[in-house]
Amino acid sequence: MAQQLLLTGVVNESQLGQRLDQALAEMFPDYSRSRIKVWILDSRVRINGQVAATPKEKVLGGESIEIDAILEEDTRWAAQDIDLNIVYEDDDIIVLNKPRDLVVHPGAGNADGTILNALLHYYPAIAEVPRAGIVHRLDKDTTGLMVVAKTVPAQTRLVESLQAREITREYEAVAIGNMTAGGTVEQPISRHPSKRTHMAVHPMGKPAVTHYRIMEHFRAHTRLRLRLETGRTHQIRVHMAHINHPLVGDPLYGGRPRPPKGASDAFVELLRGFDRQALHATMLRLYHPITSIEMEWHAPLPQDMVDLIAAMQADTEMFNDRME
Repeated sequence: MAQQLLLTGVVNESQLGQRLDQALAEMFPDYSRSRIKVWILDSRVRINGQVAATPKEKVLGGESIEIDAILEEDTRWAAQDIDLNIVYEDDDIIVLNKPRDLVVHPGAGNADGTILNALLHYYPAIAEVPRAGIVHRLDKDTTGLMVVAKTVPAQTRLVESLQAREITREYEAVAIGNMTAGGTVEQPISRHPSKRTHMAVHPMGKPAVTHYRIMEHFRAHTRLRLRLETGRTHQIRVHMAHINHPLVGDPLYGGRPRPPKGASDAFVELLRGFDRQALHATMLRLYHPITSIEMEWHAPLPQDMVDLIAAMQADTEMFNDRME
């Protein structure tokens, strides 16, 4: 069953000189470049109100884009019986608390075993919604809250809310180093020029804004609360590494174990064994896509982060006792 969806956006000035199909693939990353090319050739793409002529035409930046997308139900993805931790559900949305080691959407290296496969099993009708209702993602090893749409109207409105920055997402994290004050990182992010699985701060990237405040100080680490204004891939991880405070355990952005002097063997071992970025989506607030009622959910820290923070607290207390 085909679904129609209106996609809208504005070409970023950093995309100056790109081919249209390339620019649109970056603007709408949930859709492949080949699919976007078909939409252009089918006259489904408008630039500043005019139908685009060819995928090869160059963009200047600042153009208004509208795509009358048509999506056939994708039968490539198999329904799989995978447990989902459902925090909330109604006729229109599902709110999940995602565990570590679970990819959100099938892709290179993860053909199945994802949240999308689990959703198809849990609620088969979601197959009629593009991307099985997924409107935003969490990295494989980031835990916490994410919302999924059960219907096309709910998905359309949630995507619009995300684009309008009307959905609030807050995270807890543990960063390496002693941070003296909270602040904001406002640095554009793009794909790393040579490491294709990495993102990087780059002047020609897409705008990205991360706010952070300090929750707790440890001897050589800092517990943070962060809020996203934008939702770029790996945004918090890239921004914290950019200010020289990568997240503990981050395998891509420099979160190698750095135990403080005199730390116990048990604490050193725990730090070395923490093998994912210490990042958890702890709060999600949005206006319901159908009723417009404001709703908010909270997810407690997973056990591995609870243990990590407890060990850091114990290490700090032990050091303070020695100093007295």
